[in-house]
Formats: sequence, structure tokens, C-alpha cells
Amino acid sequence: MGLFDFLFTRQKSKPKTKFQSRPGPTPLPVRKRVFISFAVEDNEYRGHLVSQAKQNRSPFYFIDMSVKRPWDEAEWRKKCRSRIKGCDGVIVLLSNYTYHASGARWEMKCANETGVKMIGMRIRKSDTSAVPPELEGKPVITWNWNNLERFVNSL
Repeated sequence: MGLFDFLFTRQKSKPKTKFQSRPGPTPLPVRKRVFISFAVEDNEYRGHLVSQAKQNRSPFYFIDMSVKRPWDEAEWRKKCRSRIKGCDGVIVLLSNYTYHASGARWEMKCANETGVKMIGMRIRKSDTSAVPPELEGKPVITWNWNNLERFVNSL
């Protein structure tokens, strides 16, 4: 075939689809949306968990509803409920503060009402603080990568 034929002659061949054109990398697994519920006093631990989620091998990412400026409670609840509803799961960071954290307790109640899967995760292995009643019947795990991954993979 000459150059003229190549440029101006129509080929009778199957058109290539975008999937046939060339092999590419294996698609990444879908990352899960996970909402973190925590007492404001445990913000440091929330930061550690967010850092874990940013690792390449992490199968999840987080929806951050932490308050960065003064807020109207009704507006916060409305936005929070919408975000929880759009998540695959909720992880509640459990510490000595969680039982008395009204915002975290409301988030747990919201997760229960919307049917979003939820677990409690103890910040410290030695922590035996009371588990809020909103987590009744839900798993409570210790914080380690395997437990996190198992929960996220179950979503």
C-alpha cells in the first residue's frame, strides 16, 4: 500500500474500541467513603486516622465534618446527615471522652437512622471506657490496620 492509498483509502476493518486499543494498568479498586465520628478532644487521633487513609494501599478515604469555624447547629446537622447518608460506613473513635460527646453521639444516632454500617474503634488497646448506647450491637475493634481493612472491605 502506498502513501496515497494509506491516506485516502478507507479500510474495511473493525473499529477499535477504547478497550481494545492497548493494554493498560489494572484498574484500582473502588475506595470506600468512610465518615469518622469522634469527640473533639480526640482530634489528634482523627488526624492519625486520616493520615493512614492517605497511604497508597488504603482502601478508604474520609469525609471530614470537623468544625473549623463557628457553626449553626441546625445547619451542621443537616449537612452532617447528608454526608453520613452518602458514606459506605462510619468509624467511631472511642475514648474516655466519646460517651459525653453530644456531637459524636448525634452522628452515631444519625448513622443508625440512615442504616449506614458503623463500628466503634478504641483509640487505645487498654481503653475500657463505656461504649455509647448508640453503638449497642455494633462491633467494637481495637485500632490496627488489619481491623480497619477488614471493616472497610466488608462495606
